[in-house]
Amino acid sequence: MSLDTVARAHAEFYAAFENGDLDRMAGVWADGPYAESVSCVHPGWPLLRGRAEVLRSWALIMANTPFIQFVLTDVRIEPYGERAIVTCSENILTAAEGTDVGFAPGGSVVTTNIFVRDAGQWRIWLHHGSPVLNRIGDDEDFGGTNE
Repeated sequence: MSLDTVARAHAEFYAAFENGDLDRMAGVWADGPYAESVSCVHPGWPLLRGRAEVLRSWALIMANTPFIQFVLTDVRIEPYGERAIVTCSENILTAAEGTDVGFAPGGSVVTTNIFVRDAGQWRIWLHHGSPVLNRIGDDEDFGGTNE
């Protein structure tokens, strides 16, 4: 397995989202025998299961996101045969509605994307994004207690 091909598939996922291209987004998600078990957790959302439900969620998000850009950091690709796990931090820039600034930080999300080989292509089987609410190394203890 070439890590480059997984990295390209991962980049395509974010490019599809940034461009608001639902057809392109549909192309990065697993289909066929994986369609029923495709899963997605958007930050703050419940678990979505099944390719159709997941793609509906992307259509809704894209329709309501005038601008979004990702700066990915801490990207790590771990291959496991016909599967690969990609973890990263999404540093998000979004449109700032109601301000003169134009753009605003949209926060940070830690993400796990699991890819499978589907019809000879690397496609997302699971996407799980969790907002970062507390950073290790901040003034406060990670666990919230002072020992």
